[in-house]
Amino acid sequence: MGSGNGKTKKKPYGKLLIAGILSVALYVLLLTKQGMINDYFSRGGFYAFLPIIAAFLFSIVHGSFTGNFWTALGIEAAKKHKGVK
Repeated sequence: MGSGNGKTKKKPYGKLLIAGILSVALYVLLLTKQGMINDYFSRGGFYAFLPIIAAFLFSIVHGSFTGNFWTALGIEAAKKHKGVK
């Protein structure tokens, strides 16, 4: 008498660990190299895209870590079921 359809999802511990290490590394890099980063980000021209690229990079890495974290804890978003009318 199993519950559901018998499939169990594997917990993404490996992905969680990799994304966590990358996230911490990005924040350490950001905080230890502030002067150099501010210098590049404030140059103008093509360098004006660097803050945007950095924001996307941080968003993707941190979002991946957060998503895997909640999945590893067993917390998933509720799936909406469309009712038959």
